[in-house]
Amino acid sequence: MTMDGLDHHLVTSIEALEAIYGAPSGGAVVKEIDHVNAHYRAFIEAAPFCAMATSGPGGLDCTPRGDPPGFVRVKDEKTLLIPDRRGNNRIDSLRNLIADPRISLLFLIPGCGETLRVNGRAVISIERKLCESFVFAGKAPRSVIVVTVDRVYFQCAKAIVRAKLWDPATQIDRSALPTPGAILAAISNGAIGGPEHDRTAPERMMATIY
Repeated sequence: MTMDGLDHHLVTSIEALEAIYGAPSGGAVVKEIDHVNAHYRAFIEAAPFCAMATSGPGGLDCTPRGDPPGFVRVKDEKTLLIPDRRGNNRIDSLRNLIADPRISLLFLIPGCGETLRVNGRAVISIERKLCESFVFAGKAPRSVIVVTVDRVYFQCAKAIVRAKLWDPATQIDRSALPTPGAILAAISNGAIGGPEHDRTAPERMMATIY
């Protein structure tokens, strides 16, 4: 179906959208608060992974962040601290935060159906003692993302249950998907990547993970 065929079926106003879905009520509304309470803190401190969404002049970005559970530190009920661990130096999220401080976090906990969403504003700190407080495996992050919390709420388990995300039976064999080396080689016409890239990947990962 072409876009021309879709034009007559597009939802283009809040009024039309609400006419289809109705208004949230009950727990869907009550669960949203403007701070990290004790229950929400428990979720953050148990999470070894979160997805971080930012926005900037170049568009939107969503990046994975992971470390041992509790790697996102709850400084107080309005402040989260996230170490910026070593990556690929694209620093897309950090570039965005320089231009637009808005940030959204989605925390996942293995085995738990509920996820936790945090919306707020962030700045990038290179204060020495703060960075050193996040030393892991002998390495300190080069910066720490300081998030001022605006909204916090949990998401029910429907999406995780539908996806069977934590069900071992749904895990696929990694070899069924293209390797990083194959992807890079195809995009670069063989200039980079290839089997050697994949062969040395485990060693490279261990040498650069922190």
